[in-house]
Amino acid sequence: MLQYTFQRLISLIFILLGVSVVVFAMVHFSPGDPIRILLGDDAEPAEVERLTKLYGLDQPAYVQYFRWLGRAVQGDFGTSLRQRQPVTKLITEKMGATVELAVASLLIAVLIGVPLGVISAVRRNTWVDFGSMFIALVGVSAPNFWIGLILLSYVALYVGWIPVFGRAEWSFVEALAAPFRGGGFGPLWDSLRYMLLPAVTLATSIMALITRLTRSSMLEVLSKDYVRTAKAKGQTPRLVVYRHALRNALLPVVTVIGVQFGSLLGGAIVVETVFAWPGVGMLIITSIRTRELLVVQGAVLMLAAIFALVNLLVDFSYSFLNPRIRYA
Repeated sequence: MLQYTFQRLISLIFILLGVSVVVFAMVHFSPGDPIRILLGDDAEPAEVERLTKLYGLDQPAYVQYFRWLGRAVQGDFGTSLRQRQPVTKLITEKMGATVELAVASLLIAVLIGVPLGVISAVRRNTWVDFGSMFIALVGVSAPNFWIGLILLSYVALYVGWIPVFGRAEWSFVEALAAPFRGGGFGPLWDSLRYMLLPAVTLATSIMALITRLTRSSMLEVLSKDYVRTAKAKGQTPRLVVYRHALRNALLPVVTVIGVQFGSLLGGAIVVETVFAWPGVGMLIITSIRTRELLVVQGAVLMLAAIFALVNLLVDFSYSFLNPRIRYA
């Protein structure tokens, strides 16, 4: 187990290193001079030259990269050109909102997708199965931004208690702790109201994928010999499905959930733009427009690190779901 963990951590380092190279190249070789965008078209050439040297943008690309990488390893992603604040601080302030939205979306997708897939498999070729697969097909086919616009047009504008844009004043964690601190349930209700539409929008495609995969995995497991043996022993259908079949059927589902968490972080960029959710996605979009190179690099690298760590935790969860799986 320790050897496997060490190998995965080493591979994680190389993955993040590759991501940093790709992101740096894409950002720095894209058109536009960040200093001229900052100062405007009427800026004095001497001032442009001074700031270019100050921020090291006159150096060769590889020199800039290694300087940035050396600071990034220490947790320092540089200073924002426009906001004059540490990039690390800007990202961490926004990261909570993005992770909060991604986790809420994943919970919705799992809590709806897994039961729907199990019911669809148990009642194969019935109207329940066909209806579930139709919902899954729509969820996979419809893009997130379209679903978000539909929810804004036909739900948020006609349901008064659902906000259209923005995020609640409190984070969900703060709102969850508010009743225990004497703050009542108002903050929690506000947090849920603001989170509902963005989370449902982001969860739709993942929910559809989990439903389809759970159904196919359950159908395969239900045909196994040990399931037929459990039925022959007289165990109830509910016990056979949830104790013997579902646990083994969840292995590929857990893998997909871990992989899709990364897509939730990436897909949150679109959803955050539609709903004006103040997360890392909005920060990246704004930084691309203003050529905030350091902010884009730091945000993408941090999202990649979270994605890789989640995949590592998913791998470790296999031994819990199936005790036969052991890591050397």
